[in-house]
Amino acid sequence: MTKLPESFRGYFWDVDFDELDFQKHEFLIIKRVLDRGKTSDIKWILSHYGKGKIKEVLTTTHDLSRITGSFWSGILKVPKNKVPCLQTPYSPIRFGLSS
Repeated sequence: MTKLPESFRGYFWDVDFDELDFQKHEFLIIKRVLDRGKTSDIKWILSHYGKGKIKEVLTTTHDLSRITGSFWSGILKVPKNKVPCLQTPYSPIRFGLSS
């Protein structure tokens, strides 16, 4: 089992960090780190989940900030009309393991 870096703990103030599972909660982990992570944390996400999984999160969730969605759509060359968080109406970000 892949263990999350301790530096991620602060991104998950609202859930039990020790209960996060690398695979089971991958969307939540990727979303949080993309939205709030430092460069080193984003590098970890890229190396452990890959661009394909990040692209999947980007194109299937509304739960990213518009800034994050815009940035990653440019980096991953995803058309902005394929990024849900950039579409209207935009729903507020939900938090927790169920998001």
